[in-house]
Amino acid sequence: MILRARTLLPVAHPPIDGGAVIIARNRVRAAGAWTEVQTRARRGEQTIDLGDVALLPGLVNAHCHLDYTDMAGQLPPPRSFTDWIAHITVAKSGWGYSDYARSWLRGAQMLLHGGVTTVADIEVIPDLLPEVWNATPLRVFSFLEMTGIRARRQPGEILRETVEKVDSLSHPRCRASLSPHAPYSTLPELLRLSAAMARRRRRRITTHVAESQDEFEMFRNAGGRMFDWLKRNERDNADCGLGSPVAHLDRCRMLGENLIAVHVNCLAPGDAALLGQKRVHVVHCPRSHEYFRHPPFLLRRLARAGVNLCLGTDSLATIRKTGRQEPELSLFAEMRALAANDPHLAPAEVLRMATANGARALGLAGQIGELSPGTLADLVAIPFAGNISEAAEAVVQFSGRVAASMIDGQWAIAPAA
Repeated sequence: MILRARTLLPVAHPPIDGGAVIIARNRVRAAGAWTEVQTRARRGEQTIDLGDVALLPGLVNAHCHLDYTDMAGQLPPPRSFTDWIAHITVAKSGWGYSDYARSWLRGAQMLLHGGVTTVADIEVIPDLLPEVWNATPLRVFSFLEMTGIRARRQPGEILRETVEKVDSLSHPRCRASLSPHAPYSTLPELLRLSAAMARRRRRRITTHVAESQDEFEMFRNAGGRMFDWLKRNERDNADCGLGSPVAHLDRCRMLGENLIAVHVNCLAPGDAALLGQKRVHVVHCPRSHEYFRHPPFLLRRLARAGVNLCLGTDSLATIRKTGRQEPELSLFAEMRALAANDPHLAPAEVLRMATANGARALGLAGQIGELSPGTLADLVAIPFAGNISEAAEAVVQFSGRVAASMIDGQWAIAPAA
């Protein structure tokens, strides 16, 4: 089919006034100006005029916790990050399989209507897979969470069990991989073993790192609220006092092009350069960042070091409730928050963080996150009748539901007739 739109935002190229794309099976065969694309059309191809919309690649949510969607508004902002860990642990204690499944599916539906076509999700209940995959059209990367401090289990045992689950899963659109939760919640051996396994299998791996001042103080100074709390819980804190959390990951041989490092809010001198040198991808979650009142995100320092910066929603357990309206998982909301925090950041760069940069982090550069010949047919349309020079800004500031969504060449949300 041929999809025609008022404005085409390929992301990999400048916006096009009066654009169109040709979809052949599950791929983009051509993308460009309508007059040019017409000449590439073949007999029998259906043309759908989407009207006054901006047509762009589907958004790539590089970090999410779908499991916690139904915790929206239940956890008010805490005094410290360590307090929040205690609060969510209590909240989770009363949940069962059906609670997590319902929460996951509700979150997936929010993302779909909010323009996301691919999500990197942290999965704490592996038994949900693959059933929840089959219940959504989204392209899902499920990173299976591993901890082990409270369970007192050996790192090798934790990893073997997780790898067995990963190996049992097969799906044409979704895949699973590893997520040692964070340096403070896992032992160095689990980080090392997981990193080595991911390298051997050429898989992506993700972890939360340097998320809070509590974590930074724990590893940098071998002290503070988190250090004391975990010591009381019998964590072996011998790995603390040796440098920043980023330096800790480096010692555990986790830093590399296959690592998606989430948050990275607290940096020691040299950390940004190290992340850039190792080609690590970093995911920023602006609304979660604001919820915890973290120090300003060091976007420019990381960008200057050559770090690939992406956007994620995190979970609704870490987003402030405003008024009576429950918050929703929305990458558009994250783009708006980022733009408000850094008004000098170009809208086109914000959009790249929510599309092409996330694709690169997931190892799908040139496959998703842009509209070019040969890319997968993952795309969304939002209402837009303005000037082409305003298109990127309109996408960044958009709120509401998308007008249409296509994933793998199939309509996930069909355009209005």
